[in-house]
Amino acid sequence: MGHVHAPASFGRAFLIGIILNIGFVVAEVVFGLLGGSVALLADGAHNLTDVLGLGAAWLATVLARRPPTARFTYGLGRSTILAALTNGVLLLLATGAILLEAVERLVTPAPVAGVTVMIVAAVGIVINGVTAWLFASGSKGDINIRGAFQHMLADALVSVGVVVAALLISVTGWNRIDPLVSIIIAIVIVAGTWSLLRQSLSMTMDAVPDGVDAAAVRGYLRSLPGVSEVHDLHIWSMSTTETALTGHLVMPGNHPGDVFLRETCEHLHSRFRIGHSTLQIEIDGEVACRLAPEDVI
Repeated sequence: MGHVHAPASFGRAFLIGIILNIGFVVAEVVFGLLGGSVALLADGAHNLTDVLGLGAAWLATVLARRPPTARFTYGLGRSTILAALTNGVLLLLATGAILLEAVERLVTPAPVAGVTVMIVAAVGIVINGVTAWLFASGSKGDINIRGAFQHMLADALVSVGVVVAALLISVTGWNRIDPLVSIIIAIVIVAGTWSLLRQSLSMTMDAVPDGVDAAAVRGYLRSLPGVSEVHDLHIWSMSTTETALTGHLVMPGNHPGDVFLRETCEHLHSRFRIGHSTLQIEIDGEVACRLAPEDVI
């Protein structure tokens, strides 16, 4: 049986990101109150979801590193999947709020608070961009980290849109540019978030992880010497970085021994990145296994 390493904690990245974003939220609230800008106050509330998303993702990486217990025999690695799903949902909710505000401003254009909004948005680009960069290295191999990365990248994109819209408005005087740019950005965010949401939701439903070819795994097991049948094969995500497999191998005759099991698990790890494999050997091919039919779980 092989195991992959627990997900990287990215503890320093989470701490820096949370501190930066809390400071940014406070700045937006203060300048929003002083300047009478509802837009800044609304964006401050929106950026609060960044803190919540980062906090959820960080907590999940901490929980995932805890050892198994008598009750949680697989440990708490699945919390990373829930955190990725939470980040995807938070992003969609924030995007929905942006779209709603944009539509209202298209119907009833409102003056943009000019220089103050541009300065605060420029600061937002730096803060969100730096935070996203902190998670960039882990965004490909762990969807929990990818959720944090996409959340911060999306907000950096929103801030870029605010600056661009404010500049265009200052030149043209057409206030509807602001909501139009917001709608375009929202569409881009939804397109980028959909994969994260779909993948994390699939993981919570124990689907075969993306990147694992179930048919190829079954074919490999069926090709092993002495194997006449493979059934009750299940492949699922234990966490955002760890994949598990269970299956029954029918091998009429004698049990192949521990070396066969160890080598098979090692090959499943190296070829398919399945780190937690449990195989049951059935040596009497005449006795039907209750779990053999495909429709039986």
